[in-house]
Amino acid sequence: MDDAEHFEDPDAAEGAEDQEHLDDLDDIAPLIPQENFEIGDSVVYPHHGAGKVLKKEMKTVLGESREYLTVKILHNDMTVMVPTENAAAAGLRRVMDEDTILKVTAVLQDECSEMPKNWNRRFKHNRDKIKTGDIYDLADVVRNLAVREHQKGLSTGEKQMFTRARRILVSEMMYALSMDEEQVDAHLSSVILEGAGNATPVGVGSE
Repeated sequence: MDDAEHFEDPDAAEGAEDQEHLDDLDDIAPLIPQENFEIGDSVVYPHHGAGKVLKKEMKTVLGESREYLTVKILHNDMTVMVPTENAAAAGLRRVMDEDTILKVTAVLQDECSEMPKNWNRRFKHNRDKIKTGDIYDLADVVRNLAVREHQKGLSTGEKQMFTRARRILVSEMMYALSMDEEQVDAHLSSVILEGAGNATPVGVGSE
């Protein structure tokens, strides 16, 4: 039964993993090159999507004063606060530039990469790629799931993952291409369909 599954709310699981990630930032932040983010900067926060830096202010948390960035996520109006010194370690980065847009478009039009046949392993495989925060990994997942949805259909869990991954990608492309959500969504569909002629079977790999 390839597409029958029972699993916990992926958003809840992601939230718990995000908190664990944030708890570890103080240990790894000194090893990550720092980037200076300012109010008004368009940025991307891993697992959530693109947004803008609204505030940069000192706050006292648990008796410790440090500077925090407040980022408003574009597609869901959620706000997140990240210590400025840990922003890069948390994966906060600037919205992709023109060169990166071209490379992401090439990924979206490329042949599908190999994925496990078993839905559970395939789900974990794609989830792990999204968690890297890498824009090319995200584009790879969006393309693969879009093609699989067209060819074979997606399980319930994969549909939720596809919706979330596509939303994150669309939110960043809105800033990068200066388009609204509807325009970017249509553009993304067109790009993927244009490359669909090169698509290879997506259900390959080990069971």
